[in-house]
Amino acid sequence: MKSIAVFLCLGCVFMSPVDMHPRRDWTKLILTHHWPETFCTMEHCTANISYWTLHGFWPNIGISCNSSWHFDPSLIEDLLPEMRKFWPDLLQPASTSFWKYEWLKHGTCAAKDEDLNSQHKYFSKALELYHKLDLDGALKKSQIVPYEKYYKLGDLEESIMNSYGVTPKIQCVPGKGGQFQTLGQIEICVDKQFQLTNCEKTSEELLISGNEVLPFVSLSRSGFTVCDPSVPVYYPPLSAKHKGRGFFKA
Repeated sequence: MKSIAVFLCLGCVFMSPVDMHPRRDWTKLILTHHWPETFCTMEHCTANISYWTLHGFWPNIGISCNSSWHFDPSLIEDLLPEMRKFWPDLLQPASTSFWKYEWLKHGTCAAKDEDLNSQHKYFSKALELYHKLDLDGALKKSQIVPYEKYYKLGDLEESIMNSYGVTPKIQCVPGKGGQFQTLGQIEICVDKQFQLTNCEKTSEELLISGNEVLPFVSLSRSGFTVCDPSVPVYYPPLSAKHKGRGFFKA
């Protein structure tokens, strides 16, 4: 009995912080916007889109929670015109594979909440929040628009915080030589009641980060990182080669 007690005690000593804090349900959702011009510069696609589009709606904890819950585009047929415009697949505009990926990886975890427990609820709530937040309008209110000049990261953060009252997560693509960074992605977070909350990690989230969401694989390869506050930020306008050519009609 004594040896068993010693063994159990040693197990407690060597238990990692993640083991001591079992993985739990998500506590916030990350509404992730990306700037199409930056994305298509990285991924060699073409998009005639001059507004922020949705990248995803991600629970802060959990990935691919139910692989048997298959994506069915017929269940969101009424949302598809809106999704093609505001949540487009920039690589394959006619495909539904991007939304399938987002549902299987993130939607099935978000669906643990009753308010998001169907494909229609999940995608429609993301669109609802996207329009409510109006990231383009929030930035324009502070005269932050795509332009051939550099911004300070603090100015972007201040613009968003003044509009929403919470801290966002802003991601960039590092430029060659480290002289500038290109604005690529902005995350705005909400809690389980869909009220705005800071995107900064709490101490509890840091402890259970082993079960945290990862960036969309394509962006991970391309090198999005949290923007460096000491480096100027470039907010690229629509390229001249893209003007007049696009996937969407006005």
